[in-house]
Amino acid sequence: MSGGTGMAGDERRWRVPVAQVVLKAGAAVAFALLAVLSLDDRPFLLLAGIAAAGLGALALRDVLAPVRVAADAGGVTVVTGYAGRRRVPWSSVTALRVDERQRLLLHTRLLEIETADDLHLFSAFDLGEDVRDAAAELERLRARADH
Repeated sequence: MSGGTGMAGDERRWRVPVAQVVLKAGAAVAFALLAVLSLDDRPFLLLAGIAAAGLGALALRDVLAPVRVAADAGGVTVVTGYAGRRRVPWSSVTALRVDERQRLLLHTRLLEIETADDLHLFSAFDLGEDVRDAAAELERLRARADH
């Protein structure tokens, strides 16, 4: 089980890797320092300040809601909004799939958890492992819940 955290029984959690949180927080501090050092250059100050605030907000989200997806026999819990959580029973999950796209030199892969009224998207950066592995584990847990 790379990336995710195994739990007792048939429960599973996928979380943002700690190294990623540290990297975002460190980058936010670095941009904040650049902003302070460039007080006489207003355009650079503004850009560095915006970068620091944005990275700081992302790092804070990772601290407040490190577990992006958790699943067990009863259903799946996903992060919604900035750091909220929503519990979805398996009967309400209409689809679990991996969306892969390639544009120019960029290849993206996202885990999609679809319900009747929402679509939850998670990347490998959210889950701490390849989204295909997470999707396979979620399908396994879902299938066990059906029996």
